[in-house]
Amino acid sequence: MKFLLQFFTWWNGQTLGTRFHTWRKGEFVGEDGTGNKYYRERGGNRRWVIYNGLAEPSAVPPEWHGWLHYTVDTPPTEEEYTPHEWQKPHQPNMTGTSAAYRPDGSILSGAKRPQATGDYEAWQPE
Repeated sequence: MKFLLQFFTWWNGQTLGTRFHTWRKGEFVGEDGTGNKYYRERGGNRRWVIYNGLAEPSAVPPEWHGWLHYTVDTPPTEEEYTPHEWQKPHQPNMTGTSAAYRPDGSILSGAKRPQATGDYEAWQPE
């Protein structure tokens, strides 16, 4: 079943072409906490990620994002980095999913909108 997903869809991890290219020219660099795998081209300069599940770029943590976009040359697996105590763990962008933030009054939240307090007076043309 996984083979068919790779053959017919591009949003489930990797396509068959990406799998072949990775096998032929890729060098495994590391894996992040969510299971995304990172590769670089042997003898080249290209870098890419194979997502664990759906292809969601906001699921790439900041340290790997910097390496993928050539901001830093050393991948996070080859350096010792400890985050500061004030840094929060990375979370992907949940917009458009059922886990998205929905404030009170939103149609999708299911909560009732707070009643008006009476301090608003509608404008009427004269």
